[in-house]
Order: sequence, then structure tokens, then C-alpha cells
Amino acid sequence: MTRFRTIDLLVTVLIGAAFGVAFLGYGQLYTLIGPLTAAFKPAEGLLAGLWFLPAILAGLIVRRPGAALLAEMIAAIVSMLLGSQWGWGTAISGLMQGGGVELAFLAFRYRRFTLPVAMLGGVLSALLEWGWEKFAYYQEMSWTFSFLMLAFFLLSGALLCGALGWVITRALVATGALDALPAGREAALQAQPAAPSGGSESPATTGTRGSADRGTGPGPSQKADA
Repeated sequence: MTRFRTIDLLVTVLIGAAFGVAFLGYGQLYTLIGPLTAAFKPAEGLLAGLWFLPAILAGLIVRRPGAALLAEMIAAIVSMLLGSQWGWGTAISGLMQGGGVELAFLAFRYRRFTLPVAMLGGVLSALLEWGWEKFAYYQEMSWTFSFLMLAFFLLSGALLCGALGWVITRALVATGALDALPAGREAALQAQPAAPSGGSESPATTGTRGSADRGTGPGPSQKADA
């Protein structure tokens, strides 16, 4: 569970790099909506969850300790190098956001990758990122507004990170694009028919009896089963 295969590492890096480029455009949205949020700055917290998506997607798809943090850090550093308006603070945000998702999976020993766990990852990322932003960008904001922003951060983290990331992952699994990755392999195992119960006949048994009724011997696979 702890070792990265080449494909795991490649997918993690690709997720981070792709979001690092996309984040440049998303960052401009904050500039565009500045006049709208000027009177009520906490509303910016409603947009926070999308920043955490690289971490939750890497965590849900690759399912390796460190994948969430690595993808988020790559996204942050790529965005910073391409000219993010937050400069070096972008890397600190990547550490907070990726670390929050990592803590959620760690709490379940990297064995549960369900919607509630994904939403928990978004909430923890939001909590850590809010702490950093309060210290770095909003020291003069009143605590009333700060706690309102925290509430919006948590809501956005749960929905725009956790729930949305889980939905995206399930959609990718359904296309077969993740068949070589842990998320795809788990879905394939779940799709296999359940083992027969004690009172029912297995296909191999039924097939053998059918062959005998026709006067023919069992096929090679039935001999192997025997």
C-alpha cells in the first residue's frame, strides 16, 4: 500500500500539473468578483473547496500515502511558478490543503475511500487553509467575519472538494479510464458476481451435470476445478 508504482506516480504528477495550470485562471476569478465580495469578504470562502481538488482526486484515485499531499504541492508550485498572485504563500496553501486530505485518509489507515471520508478530507483541508489565511491575509478581519468565513470554508470543502471529487472519481471509474489504478481495480472487484450461497449450485457443478446428462465428459475447466 505504501509503494508508488510508476503509473501511480505519473498520475499523481499529472493531476497536480494540470490543476496547477488551471489554478491560474481560477485565481483570476477572485479578482473579478472582488467588487462583489468587498462588502462581505467571508463570502470568498464559498470558493475555497475547488483549490483542494488535486489532493482529493489523487487520494481517491491513487490511494497511496502521500499522493494527496504530493498532487496538491505540485499544483501549488506550478501555479506559483507560472505567476500566481499569492506568490510563495501558494506553496504554504498547498501544504495545508494537501495535508488536510492526507489526514482524513490516514485516520482510516488508507483503507476507506468513501464519500464521507472524502468530505472529511475537504473539511480538514478547509480548516487548515483557513488558519493559514487568517494569519497571512486576514489578520485585521474581525473574529465575527473570520468565523463566518470558516463556516463557508468548511461547507465549500465538504461539497466542492469532497463530494465533487468523489463524483468525478466515480465518473472516471465508469469510463474505464482508471482500470489500471486502485480505484478502478476496486470497482472491477465489486462488479464481479457474488460467490454462490451454500444451498445453490455453482456454475461449474451445473455445467458438469449438464455434460453428464448429454453423455459427454466435463470440459478442461471443469477438470481443473475438480
